[in-house]
Amino acid sequence: MKTLQIHDKTFRIFIDETTILERVNALANRIEADYSEEPPLFIAVLNGSFIFAADLLKRVQIPCEIQFVKVSSYHGTQSTGKVQQVLGLSQSIQNRKVIIIEDIIDSGLTIDFLQRELQLQNPASIAICSLLLKPNALKVPLEVGYVGFEVENHFLVGYGLDYDGFGRNLPHLYQVTE
Repeated sequence: MKTLQIHDKTFRIFIDETTILERVNALANRIEADYSEEPPLFIAVLNGSFIFAADLLKRVQIPCEIQFVKVSSYHGTQSTGKVQQVLGLSQSIQNRKVIIIEDIIDSGLTIDFLQRELQLQNPASIAICSLLLKPNALKVPLEVGYVGFEVENHFLVGYGLDYDGFGRNLPHLYQVTE
């Protein structure tokens, strides 16, 4: 089994690129069916979701727009538990059907914060699309309408996820080895 080293941690392949892209296709098909009547506005959460968002949007074949926000609650391999909005939206989302694109939801604090902030702008609806969901790590109740994979509470890198800035460019998802 192929492993890689990032900083002081060793990782092994957890989900390969082919499996990821098959799931991204399935999510795009569901979104197309659900939003065929009115173009959604995708809001991608940077930095982690950029690869997932790009692959997803390449496969969504209905009219849509995308904006980006940057929020952060991580340092190293642990969530700090404190969410800070770093970069906001450049246009109004009032009366828009919004789909938040996230790379991973573990504690849920970041997406809960973002969802509450976006609700203040009176969108028509807000849905969440996350490549990964760690249900056993959730600290707040969330309704995640589109989930690529439910995973255990292990630290992952690759496909947009990083370890102190490294590993985002990897095509597969890697899990830290114990």
